[in-house]
Amino acid sequence: MTLRFVGIDPNTGGEGSATVWVEEESADLVLQGEEADALLKSLVGSTEWVAGHKTGIPPHERVIRIPFHMVQILREACDAAERAAAEHRDVR
Repeated sequence: MTLRFVGIDPNTGGEGSATVWVEEESADLVLQGEEADALLKSLVGSTEWVAGHKTGIPPHERVIRIPFHMVQILREACDAAERAAAEHRDVR
């Protein structure tokens, strides 16, 4: 597994902070962020976002919050993921 670091919250104070990577082989985005508070988790977990799709947050998933000022970093990560997918598409 190879992770490509894309960016970290520029407002970090040196502690754990929102970070974005691309996993090179799968082209998946890997995100670290602040776990959502109880109110946000309740809203996400109790709303039927897609008709017929089960509500709730499965035990193996988490709702995280990525700060708005990281939008550009997420765009860069999406571009990197697309490049990684294209590079590995020929190999698969």
